[in-house]
Amino acid sequence: QVQLVESGGGLVQAGGSLRLSCAASGRTFSSDNMGWFRQAPGKEREIVAAISRSTWSGVSTLYADYVKGRFTISRDNAKNTVYLQMSSLKPEDTAIYYCAAKTRDSTWDQAQVDYWGQGTQVTVSS
Repeated sequence: QVQLVESGGGLVQAGGSLRLSCAASGRTFSSDNMGWFRQAPGKEREIVAAISRSTWSGVSTLYADYVKGRFTISRDNAKNTVYLQMSSLKPEDTAIYYCAAKTRDSTWDQAQVDYWGQGTQVTVSS
């Protein structure tokens, strides 16, 4: 059974930092593309950042424009964990953040995601 368990969410002031973690089990973690989505109240779930599965040439990352330069995604295959380091947080970053795993090398839309975590709340106060 595949499980993705997020942690690290919480309440932070604008300009602050948080690091989210997503621990995966039940699969060969290094073979999966991993991503973070978020969903704010009344809004659609959207991709935040993603990191490709590990290959001989390394990994690649992608970021939504609204987090570029502020968020960093990384993975530790030895720990079966993907991280999202969030800095210079803004009130508009407030959302539930979801970890996602995708087996196919395809675009990062929700329909392509194979597994979801339960989500972790991030609240940024002004």
